[in-house]
Amino acid sequence: MDHTATKKTLARKSGPKISFVLALMGAIVIFSSSKGYSIPSYARQTGLACSACHYNFPQLTPFGRLFKLNGYTMVGSPTLVSTHDEEKDMQILSSFPLSAMVMTSFSQVTKATPGADASATMFPQQLSLFVSGELTPKLGSYIQLTYDPTSGTIGMDMAEFRYANHTMLGSKDLLYGLTLNNNPTMQDVWNTTPAWGFPYVSSSSAPGPSWTPILANTMSGNVVGLGAYALYDNLVYAEVSAYHSAIQGLSYPADSTWTNNIKGVSPYWRLALQVNSGSQYLEVGTFGLASNMFPAGISGPYNKYTDIGVDAQYEKSLGGGELVAHASYITEKQNLDATFASGGSASNSLTLNSLKVDANYNFPSMFALAVGYFSTTGTSDAIFYAPAPVSGSATGSPSSSGVTGQISFIPWLNTQIALQYVAYSKFNGGSTNYDGSGRNASDNNTLYLVTWLAF
Repeated sequence: MDHTATKKTLARKSGPKISFVLALMGAIVIFSSSKGYSIPSYARQTGLACSACHYNFPQLTPFGRLFKLNGYTMVGSPTLVSTHDEEKDMQILSSFPLSAMVMTSFSQVTKATPGADASATMFPQQLSLFVSGELTPKLGSYIQLTYDPTSGTIGMDMAEFRYANHTMLGSKDLLYGLTLNNNPTMQDVWNTTPAWGFPYVSSSSAPGPSWTPILANTMSGNVVGLGAYALYDNLVYAEVSAYHSAIQGLSYPADSTWTNNIKGVSPYWRLALQVNSGSQYLEVGTFGLASNMFPAGISGPYNKYTDIGVDAQYEKSLGGGELVAHASYITEKQNLDATFASGGSASNSLTLNSLKVDANYNFPSMFALAVGYFSTTGTSDAIFYAPAPVSGSATGSPSSSGVTGQISFIPWLNTQIALQYVAYSKFNGGSTNYDGSGRNASDNNTLYLVTWLAF
């Protein structure tokens, strides 16, 4: 499987127009919000403010993690109930659980890519509708439908249905459930795994490193997975899931037009230990995915991937706010039998590693600061990681590294304006002339401004 993530070209604006964009984004926030702010469907369902579940979106608080693990089913608003023979046969929310999110952004890279401009203004960068909330007393949903401005189409983004219940094991509580979702790690409740990890928003127009492990959102939206999970005594969490391809935009049943099609099912596992101690919280865990995939079609040679990750999350109340730190490391073993046989790689055995570390400080109100370090390393292969303008590697190496810094202004709980800067020390295997066409890693440094509204 080729991990190349092709990026869209940029749309450049002149210097004076940048000021106009900044002013416009500020005006959007001011006139779209008020003290009587709208809050998403989960908040309407529970009757609680967004801050009950989030430090700031999408960082979950301890209560937010339990709300998700309990199937999104806590209800604080009236429900419609019907009975038959004195037994309940329906209990649903009295209001439709619909929310929306809109993001508009401005991006500026240090140096324009060939034939494109150095800046891009997107309105919207993303527009999403969420059908999310309790379906029955023990069954809930998170369904995200997203408009993609680059293709002009609407598709299902992340989606999950979750059943949850409780029993006693010995004298301790056992929370257990089932999850049906379309993206490995989206069901996770920690901000250490790829689906919810930092940075929580990023430019969709700026160049990014071309290769990441398949667990890093490569399967997002193109699989379906069923899993079982349990949380014992609010201490030990375990999950086992199995994923099968459900690729969007192609014919059914699977045929020769399918690419990166899973052979059989791909098992996913998750194990975590969490400890609360006064004002501090610590989680340490492991997760992983094993997948056999046909590069094309439904038969013939296939590639094998084994991803194993470790992670940690630390939280501490500090100065009236919250300090939250995350760390994750994923190592991927690749047996590229199909790719090697077709001449797509010089070797059939490669490795790819991803390290991410970040720290976030959420002030008591209005502001949040975050900084993160990222690094990708792996086995060199001059054919698999071939030279190409912007997205290729002149050294045959997938290595990239850099730092991301972000400041967020949060005037209302459902509103964020974030200013982010990404600085690369290495990009696709090099610091200078990394692509073989004269581009340097620092040429891809990106200034990114985004307005993020949820209502």
